[in-house]
Amino acid sequence: MRRSQSQRPVLSRGARRRAVACIAVGLALPLGGCFLWAENPPAAIDIPPGYREGPRKSDAALPSLVWWRGFRSKELTDLIEEALTSNLDIAAAVARIVQADAQARIAGAALLPAIDFSGEARRSQPAGGNPSNTITTILSASYEVDFWGKNRALLRAADETAVASRFDREVVALSTIATVANVYFEVLETQDLLRVARNNLAAATRVFNLIKQRFDVGTASQLDVAQQESVVNTQRANIPLIQQALRQDMATLAVLIGRPPERVAIRGGSMSQIAIPPVTPGIPSDLLGQRPDIREAEAQLAAANANVEAARAAFFPTISLTADGGYQSNALRTLLRPESALFNLAANLAQPIFDGGRLLGQFDLQKGRQDELLQLYRKAVINGFADVDRALIAVQQTAERERLQREVVNSSRRAFEIAETRLREGTVDLVTVLNTQQTLFQAEDLLARARLTRLQAVVALFQALGGGWPKPKKDEPLEP
Repeated sequence: MRRSQSQRPVLSRGARRRAVACIAVGLALPLGGCFLWAENPPAAIDIPPGYREGPRKSDAALPSLVWWRGFRSKELTDLIEEALTSNLDIAAAVARIVQADAQARIAGAALLPAIDFSGEARRSQPAGGNPSNTITTILSASYEVDFWGKNRALLRAADETAVASRFDREVVALSTIATVANVYFEVLETQDLLRVARNNLAAATRVFNLIKQRFDVGTASQLDVAQQESVVNTQRANIPLIQQALRQDMATLAVLIGRPPERVAIRGGSMSQIAIPPVTPGIPSDLLGQRPDIREAEAQLAAANANVEAARAAFFPTISLTADGGYQSNALRTLLRPESALFNLAANLAQPIFDGGRLLGQFDLQKGRQDELLQLYRKAVINGFADVDRALIAVQQTAERERLQREVVNSSRRAFEIAETRLREGTVDLVTVLNTQQTLFQAEDLLARARLTRLQAVVALFQALGGGWPKPKKDEPLEP
């Protein structure tokens, strides 16, 4: 027999809410197996057992935490240590750490109940009635039950982001140290080039005076005098360019230490006074724990993993509890009496049913971000290995280039000294003298640049290794 509408059972309000909650949980549970407890993707990085260009004893001279002191330059050490405390890029990175920590505290607040207090005093008079007073004080509390771990995942993501900001600060600091060292070496190079240019000008002037003497006695032509005069003028014209580069490098150093150029005095010296510290790279697996950019990429990937977990948990019901309690009275003297007390307790469950694909889109967005950061982490590791290999090659080859170029300078200097002596004796043609002095001038310039390139290659190796190791071994004797 068909039941009429009046005969159908009528559910109370509480029963209907419980029924909706059961349906929502029933819809959410099948999603849990698909979304909630998926594993994070593996990095799958091939780590070689050693560097192709590394020495046989990979731990013979691991870099010190204060590796820049190995160059044996007090001025360089002072500049770097001042930059570590005064550089504005590092200061900005520290400010980003403060922001990330604040974001972590904001994310963690969702795991704790929110408690608010409110008070109200009201006087009203209805039309034709007597005025009345109402005094109310309410203490309210609300709490979201993190049953699915969404808020915990968001807190973990914020914590990992804060960790990444600390490694970002280390990246900035390491880059700043390397830049200070490289620019300081450029200052020394320009000072060396300036000395070479002045010595070359003096040598060219001596030859010019000898040619003029020969011209006065009729053994040299006007063309010989003009050619050597051109050499003298060329050497003199190089000096302002070198002085310009020197002053600009000093201004760059001032910016790196956070001071105006007018407040900075760089003494400098010569690159020949800089020692070459020995350094070995260790094994590639150590690099994953030493390079701050790799550690930063790792922390960012961990944050992305947590965000994916939070996006999964958003598919499940949100359970929240609220409570209000306080007093309400028409007179202040009766406000705190038991009969003036009031309270309200409520539990709420909300399950997304249809949102136009918003939650699924957010989940896919976080998954895409996770995959992007995974690939960037892999790239950071592989780039780290490649940076060390490139730096090791550069250290070896620039050392050989400097050695060979020094031999070129020595032989060119001997040739020029012989040519100058024979010019005084009148037993050599001027073309030979011009060739030997031009060869010497170019060789000396190339030697200064070769020395700079070698020093910067050593700095690049330290930077590729992530700076210094936490537990450095005893310093070994420096290479002369």
